[in-house]
Amino acid sequence: MERDDRHALRALGFEDDELKELGLWLPAVGDPADLAEIYIRRSKKKDTLSALREQVRRICTHANYEGKRVRHVWFEQKSASKSYVRREEFESATAAIITLGLSKTLYVFKTSRLSRRGMGQVGLLLDAFEERKARIYVLAESIDSTKSRMILAILSEQARDQASDISQFTKLGIDANKAEGKWNGGVTPFGLHCPKGSGKLKQNPAEYPLARRIAEYLLNRKTPGWIAETLNSEKIKTRTGKLWAAGGIISLAHSVSWAGLVPMREKILDEHGNDTGKYHRGGEPLLNNGGHPVSCGEGVITFAEHVKIKEILASRAQANSPIGSRKRGKRETVTLLPGILRCGLCKGPQVNSGVSYRCKTRQDTGPMGCNGTSTDRRRADEAVSTLWINHVLSLTPDSPTIHEIARGWLKYKDPEKEARKAHVTAALESAVSRELQLQKERFVLNRINEATYEFLWRELSSQIEALKVELAELSQEADLTPLMDPGALAALWESSGNGGQRALLRAALNKITLVPARYRGDRTPILDRLVPDWRDQEHTRSADEIATAYANAQRSTTSRGRTAP
Repeated sequence: MERDDRHALRALGFEDDELKELGLWLPAVGDPADLAEIYIRRSKKKDTLSALREQVRRICTHANYEGKRVRHVWFEQKSASKSYVRREEFESATAAIITLGLSKTLYVFKTSRLSRRGMGQVGLLLDAFEERKARIYVLAESIDSTKSRMILAILSEQARDQASDISQFTKLGIDANKAEGKWNGGVTPFGLHCPKGSGKLKQNPAEYPLARRIAEYLLNRKTPGWIAETLNSEKIKTRTGKLWAAGGIISLAHSVSWAGLVPMREKILDEHGNDTGKYHRGGEPLLNNGGHPVSCGEGVITFAEHVKIKEILASRAQANSPIGSRKRGKRETVTLLPGILRCGLCKGPQVNSGVSYRCKTRQDTGPMGCNGTSTDRRRADEAVSTLWINHVLSLTPDSPTIHEIARGWLKYKDPEKEARKAHVTAALESAVSRELQLQKERFVLNRINEATYEFLWRELSSQIEALKVELAELSQEADLTPLMDPGALAALWESSGNGGQRALLRAALNKITLVPARYRGDRTPILDRLVPDWRDQEHTRSADEIATAYANAQRSTTSRGRTAP
């Protein structure tokens, strides 16, 4: 007949002969008062199995001295300080005594192995043991809970303080590794791995091609659901051999580590503010003192691509959706005029209703709010495309609108610069705020001495100056010369795709008003019903100049295979 704990004893590395010597070979039966449970725990794998076996040997020797037979050895590798960690083996060991009444003694090697949550947990455990006339014996401190309850309480609180110190030092080490650009362990993003001992992320040759393909899909505005379905249809599995899911693609898209950067993620807390051991998805990149993202090796995507992908996903996300909701994201916009087209009656927005643009007020409130205007969606988009090209070709190269369109296009194509500018601005504001607080601490509250103030002030001043210089560089406009020609912009419109055309359109005009039809079935050309509000309606050119520029733009587009200059 075999013992129930044989698997745990094998995991600890015991041989059969030694188990027979320790009395752990055959099942222990008898009166519960003569039986005992042993609970062995290690927090990390660095605690060697040889040390754990020695703990079992010493406990068995003491149990034999007290005339007890060990009924079961419970072993697990779990933290005893984190409230969200459930210790199944510990629960089973205590349940064997409190609930099932199989034995009356629980042996542990040290108080810290029992619990690091203080008297709050140990006290309740002792109360339950006392009700069952059972006890806890701590071997290293020679503590019997039936005789030295107060000492056990003090030591449990001491173990709790030690856990707090361990947590602080662990966090300090993790923060230091992050600041130095080291990978702190855990599951690496798909497409990357961390060679042992390097502390840096590297591209995984077996996964990188597929990971890069996923990145290209995301950059081309493919939805996570479409990507997962495509990969599954090709019978391509994940790293763990499972089917791809949209949630996994979204996690990759939001992962800062996927771009080879050190992440800063917020912990998820429960309703009482306690740590749950989980983190919010994605996070932001860790910034160094100069406000630059800290790299931890190679990435599947660049930081610019990471910013671009997040913007694409954000544009499809449900606004103000509650946390944890299962609402679907917004579909990719396939029209040009959302947010731009206005109803000619109520001046409210027009929305896409599938095949046409309709007045949102009429759609939401009925005819009492507005009689509404509508038009075929494709016809309106084609007409606005014509309006935009004709208007741009009518502008002179020094037109403010040409400059605004060029800036809008560069912002659309280079989101990394805008994101970097936002990071630097935030870092500068934070540094200035700390400088003001430092001055308050020194000159108003007089809490720090002059030497400390001078040291900290110099550090802050150098950081502020560096951020100001970088912000000034980022604020400088890029060279807009290649986009100053209206003909080049017209050709760019033809090749920029739906998203790029919306960016160009918004940079050139404030709104477009749809004039109501005169009667049902009105055949007035749609161009006559669209009234654009251009940002700049001066700087126009003659009809001959417009005709020449348009012909040049058409020739340029054809010669380039409809590719942007």
